[in-house]
Amino acid sequence: MVNTKIRVRGLRYAVGGAEILKGVDAEVPDGKITALVGLSGAGKSTLLRAVNRLIEPTAGEIFLDGQPTDGMDLLRLRRRVGMVFQLPALFGRSVEEAILYGARLAGLPADAARLLELVGLDRSLASREPETLSVGQQQRVSIARALALEPEVLLMDEPTSALDEAARRRVEDLARGLNARLGLTMVFVSHDLAQVERVADRVILLAEGMSVGAWGRDDFFSGAGEGARRLLSGKL
Repeated sequence: MVNTKIRVRGLRYAVGGAEILKGVDAEVPDGKITALVGLSGAGKSTLLRAVNRLIEPTAGEIFLDGQPTDGMDLLRLRRRVGMVFQLPALFGRSVEEAILYGARLAGLPADAARLLELVGLDRSLASREPETLSVGQQQRVSIARALALEPEVLLMDEPTSALDEAARRRVEDLARGLNARLGLTMVFVSHDLAQVERVADRVILLAEGMSVGAWGRDDFFSGAGEGARRLLSGKL
């Protein structure tokens, strides 16, 4: 039996009079990759930010291992739940500094060379300036930075949308590899259903700020998920 790592109940978020999340219920299984899908504006990125407490929800609750996250120390929560954004933003004069940035702030030991190897990059890149790397390499460095905190969960907000096909596949393979090697729970936002089929174990669909349903990958890409796939293609 697979345990639930993250549970979201009745989540709402409003800003400037507009309600972006209108009641989201979702469960993320421990040690699996969950794809979060939906049309633009469905609330996918907002949901990830609420889980990481980059924003505070208007109503509802989020639980990590059964414990409400609103009562957790914020820095401790973000160590346990890492996040990778759509575009890499790296801080430091070298790749090594960029990787160790968060770990040093948290007072954690970390080995930049080992982390580079973990994300499929050569150790020799440690001394390079981050801006000299390709966007695909920079994104893998940002993943290494998140891994330096030894998170239990990694939230990935469309991490391949700015990458070419070859770099996109490398990040997909990396996600599957980290999940297999480390047992890392992941939530992976994507608009690409072919990518979802390659990467995810489970699929959660949002529409207009609400949770519509959840499926195992095989069910989602069979007759059971046909309606959801039609919604994503705009054919409903």
